[in-house]
Amino acid sequence: MLEMILDFEASKEPQEHKPPSSPSSTVITTRYPSTTTWVLRYGSTWETLKVNSLAAATSERIQRELDLLRGWRPTTQAASVRDAVTILMLDGAIDQYLGEIEAGRKPKTFAAYRVSLRYFFESCLNKPLSKIDRSDLLRFVTFLRDVKEQAPRSTYNKFEAVMTFLKHFDITGKSLKIKAHDWPKYVEEEPEIYEQDILDTFFAACDADELILFEFFLMTGMREQEVIYATDRSLDFSANTVSVRHNPDHGWTPKMYKERTIPVPAALMSKLKKMLVTRGSGGLLFPTKNGQPKFDFLDMAKAVARRAGIPESEVWLHKFRATFATRALWAGVDLRTVQSWMGHTDLASTMRYLRPQRDAAVRQKVEAIWMA
Repeated sequence: MLEMILDFEASKEPQEHKPPSSPSSTVITTRYPSTTTWVLRYGSTWETLKVNSLAAATSERIQRELDLLRGWRPTTQAASVRDAVTILMLDGAIDQYLGEIEAGRKPKTFAAYRVSLRYFFESCLNKPLSKIDRSDLLRFVTFLRDVKEQAPRSTYNKFEAVMTFLKHFDITGKSLKIKAHDWPKYVEEEPEIYEQDILDTFFAACDADELILFEFFLMTGMREQEVIYATDRSLDFSANTVSVRHNPDHGWTPKMYKERTIPVPAALMSKLKKMLVTRGSGGLLFPTKNGQPKFDFLDMAKAVARRAGIPESEVWLHKFRATFATRALWAGVDLRTVQSWMGHTDLASTMRYLRPQRDAAVRQKVEAIWMA
């Protein structure tokens, strides 16, 4: 049997009417405005019903179900009626949008969009896309915070994903009269970095394989996935550079599909060359024993931290990346260059790592400013 759904388009929300309170009466009746248009949906086919109440519309739906059981199928005549009233419901819009963007998004990004839109649907329920307004977005923020217990940053990300979805259908923040203060607020935390004494203690507890792996994380600033899928083709020993490249053998592409090249210390390249000579070149730089992608780098870092006596909560992989960016900026590398090394799409992302220095070098610079 074809899926049959009863939808409606109204000029305003259904009105709830509660009869005078009495000990024995708690029934709530719902009345729809006279402007309500009732439609039956058979997959992608729509049929407008000439009725003026929910009861009459439900009766028509039951009659159509009986017709279906007797062998009736929707015809082009029923489909043509849809031209009289074009209604794109939220559920259909979400399905259409996700279908269009799936091929162009990374799986993790696509999953985040899908969750955001599912939460939005749960927040305002199914309704014509044209009826979505500012109040729906404000309720969505409250829903994320109070019902889904989302952190401020997660709330912002999901709100942004929904606004991108609406813009796809030419529903903009301006048309919804969304104000700047309507957007969820969050505090941008300063990225944490490893202090030198922690790095010294951490690296002292590493074995040879762990040492080259985590020095690679630190001295390239690469993301975890980028390290997982790095190959010997990523290395240029003559220029002492490491490139983030597409890995077709494992179906992996860089974030935003952008490749980049990062200069690294000659000492690191020397260690990598020795590793490849000993192990043999070809394939991933840091694979499992059978040559497959290795996904336990964080567990390895936590194990080193335990051996070194460093609290595990103070060790995570992105902290190496943050340390790389901050050290480069402290060394005087310009923002645009660090932006390129990090693979950031905007300069603001890079500027987050521009932390104030707290060591003796700052004191020397202060003295130099005021030297006669």
